[in-house]
Amino acid sequence: MFVDRTRIRVTGGSGGNGCCSFRREKYVPRGGPDGGDGGKGGDVYFVADARCSSLADLHYHSHWKGEAGGHGTGSDCHGKNGKDVQISVPPGTVLRCYSDHSLVVELLEPAQRLLVARGGQGGKGNARFANSTNRAPRFAELGEPGEDAEYLLELKLIAEVGIVGLPNAGKSTFLAAATAAKPKIADYPFTTLYPNLGVAHLSRYRTLILADIPGIIEGAAEGKGLGHDFLRHIERTKVLLFIIDLGDQDPTLSRHILESELARYSPVLVDRPRVFALNKADIPENRERFQRTVAEFPNALCISAATGNGVQDVLERLWEMVESARQSEMIGAPAPPAKEYVYEAPFVIEKAGDGFRVAGKAVVRAVRMTNFDNEEAIRHLHRKLTKMGLFHSLRRLGAQDGQTITIGDIELVYQADQPGD
Repeated sequence: MFVDRTRIRVTGGSGGNGCCSFRREKYVPRGGPDGGDGGKGGDVYFVADARCSSLADLHYHSHWKGEAGGHGTGSDCHGKNGKDVQISVPPGTVLRCYSDHSLVVELLEPAQRLLVARGGQGGKGNARFANSTNRAPRFAELGEPGEDAEYLLELKLIAEVGIVGLPNAGKSTFLAAATAAKPKIADYPFTTLYPNLGVAHLSRYRTLILADIPGIIEGAAEGKGLGHDFLRHIERTKVLLFIIDLGDQDPTLSRHILESELARYSPVLVDRPRVFALNKADIPENRERFQRTVAEFPNALCISAATGNGVQDVLERLWEMVESARQSEMIGAPAPPAKEYVYEAPFVIEKAGDGFRVAGKAVVRAVRMTNFDNEEAIRHLHRKLTKMGLFHSLRRLGAQDGQTITIGDIELVYQADQPGD
């Protein structure tokens, strides 16, 4: 089954909890804290894999989770890190944020890798909090939850030549004649239900990758027929090959329909280089029509995909145009952007109803990793937020006693007279 669009949810592994433990060994007085740290949760990656050809596997497995980190134990034993998860996708996969469909990245090259959900940090054991003023801390941090995100995945096949044409124009027959691909061929419209890829081998070890999409009909840009669902697969091609049936009542009108629908779908395709192959020349009447209509088609070649006549000439013409497009891309390729360093504030405070909402990676992480059933852990959180300057900022914004301060999914009550505030 060919699937080129799917929704997926990814969740990083949760970090392991730190351990609260004290050393107890014979003949060793005042052993002290020895709780180990929790392990880090596993990350989730998307990896472009040339062995994949569609998103079907992800369509039926829509939620991927990184492995959780192990919990810390006594004797300063740390929990093990969770295993990372790598999700294989075909090269040419486009990742968009599901909430607003904004572009995240395009995975074009095999082995290209992208981190999409980071695993949570492991909580610190009580041995990490021992100091000269608190030699026996009786609390440990919880593991941080992993990141959670939803993405919309779209596959745009990576091909150099896109084959377009009306239904039954002979696109699949041409692909079968030019490559080793074996698309379904029959004498009824919409035989091709999903895109087919083929690799054409030319002399001197040259190759061309061709993509054949289902037939385009008038109104395809509004969703009629099957072509609209798969037109995205020719957006990355360097050259378009128009297969025109010489047996059509008006081959010029057929060309106009194809060009009009492509332009309405994406203005990028308007100026894409193209070659016209007038097909079914094995019929004598069609050969005579070619002589009358060839002037209407620039770069036109007369072929018979069924017999293979003229197919090699088309491939050579396509190779020349693809090479020209490659050279133009190399000359006009922009220089890689310089790395930018952006300052990120430790927290951001905004008014929310009768209270305030605090956002910020460090602040939210500190709250999520606090065990609120332990008073000593709460006091440690208070000292941590004080050092960050959170309470000072809240006072400047006019926070009053009893107001609700929301941090992440935790609600706290503000009290201005807390020690150290």
